[in-house]
Amino acid sequence: MKTCIIYHSHSGNTRGVAERVKTACGGELIEIKLKEGHSSPVACFLGLFRLLKHETDPIEPATIDLSAFDCVVIGTPVWARKSTPAISAAVVAMKECSGKRAVLFATCGKAAGETLPLLARSLEARGMTVTGQFVFTSQDLRDDNKVNALAECVNQTGRAL
Repeated sequence: MKTCIIYHSHSGNTRGVAERVKTACGGELIEIKLKEGHSSPVACFLGLFRLLKHETDPIEPATIDLSAFDCVVIGTPVWARKSTPAISAAVVAMKECSGKRAVLFATCGKAAGETLPLLARSLEARGMTVTGQFVFTSQDLRDDNKVNALAECVNQTGRAL
């Protein structure tokens, strides 16, 4: 099984989970970065503005070719109970995604709201099958069992292929 881990991280929490999944499962990390290099507060403000207007952020990489991967892990911070505009842009940027299996995770302070169900619907509309969804609150970030459960789901998804 070949896995890629696509993530956007503003504070480093989502990156930390993505790196722990890579350590446990292997695979390739694909960090989604904002094309526009704004300071952290400005990036947050613009991201929230775009989120409320249902717009995406300009990102790098502009295209994400999934043809070489069997399993796709997607990680996002939660902003206003949704995935970031950068992750929404990543979903649009994905090529060769039909028929792929995905595992999702979100990092947040306390509650993820509709983040993962909305993201799952976007992926399913692109022909992907979502096999797992995990929310990491600020307390969960220190819980190895929670990360292990995510890693096990990724491994099981690969074995099911």
